[in-house]
Amino acid sequence: MFFNTIHSRIRFILVAVIILLFIIVFRVFYIQVFKYDQLNSLAESLWSRKLPITADRGEIRDRNGKVLATNLTTTSLVLIPNQIINKEEVATKLAEILNVSYEEMYRHVAKKTSIERVHPEGRQLSYDVAEQINNLGYDGVYLVKESKRYYPYDNVLSHVLGYVGIDNQGLSGIELNYDAYLTGEDGAIKYFSDGKGNRLSLTEIYEEPQNGINVDLTIDIDLQLSIENELDNVMTKYNPDQALILAMNPKTGEILAMASRPNFNPNHYQTASVEVINRNLPIWMTYEPGSTFKVITLAASLQEQTINLFKDNYYDSGSIAVENARIKCWKAGGHGAETFLQVVENSCNLEF
Repeated sequence: MFFNTIHSRIRFILVAVIILLFIIVFRVFYIQVFKYDQLNSLAESLWSRKLPITADRGEIRDRNGKVLATNLTTTSLVLIPNQIINKEEVATKLAEILNVSYEEMYRHVAKKTSIERVHPEGRQLSYDVAEQINNLGYDGVYLVKESKRYYPYDNVLSHVLGYVGIDNQGLSGIELNYDAYLTGEDGAIKYFSDGKGNRLSLTEIYEEPQNGINVDLTIDIDLQLSIENELDNVMTKYNPDQALILAMNPKTGEILAMASRPNFNPNHYQTASVEVINRNLPIWMTYEPGSTFKVITLAASLQEQTINLFKDNYYDSGSIAVENARIKCWKAGGHGAETFLQVVENSCNLEF
């Protein structure tokens, strides 16, 4: 009886050990086969770093391929705090070059992060400023390529094109409506470092950025420049609060030109008021056509031959009731008996 109990316990322990080994083997197999990519990516992220390379935004062009919005290549400042040895000295020099306070720059230099983008002072730097930073030769201080939006025609077509923010995100107009197409995919220069952030002597990996998709408009920039010039003449001669022009192909509905005043320069949109940059008058403003639409209804009647300009007559009494409203002629007492040609000449409200 005693030996049977011992044998039973041994068998139980043996079965338990076999099951445990099976679980361990299965777990190792699962990790090595099914979780390999995920765990490898997590492990690599611990010792790899990426210096960002901004993708170019897609161009905006007119119907003939002329560029209305493009990109300029600039540089931006990126810091690897763990690689900066003398943080006080680096903060002092960078603060002088970028014209910011030492305290502000030191917060960037000493920040507990793997990569620190100096924003906004270190974004889209001029050539002279970038050269001064590059000449410092400090470890952990990097200059990376960045794309800046540029509108070669300045104020022309400003409301239609819109503008972008400092991170090249569309904020209005075509830039906003087609942002998903215009926005590219940023690349990077991948390098490797140890646990303390020190750079390792391993080959860097270049991840090429994918530029955005170009967008072609129905706009004809030559026609656009003509109407912009006419709007400038109107503003100079009459000094109105607002003015607008819209040119359309009546056969297709394509917008060939669109402009309004006041407008703004999307290269420097920060200097314009919110009201100006957000109001594209041809599509934002309501306008009652009034008497200008009378020729449309008259033309339709003539085409359908429902009236004769010279033989048919109409009596203008001065007002008529239409359902619950009374429409009055602009002339008190009306025009009396008229031919339809005289109705047009007198711009009679009642007949139209």
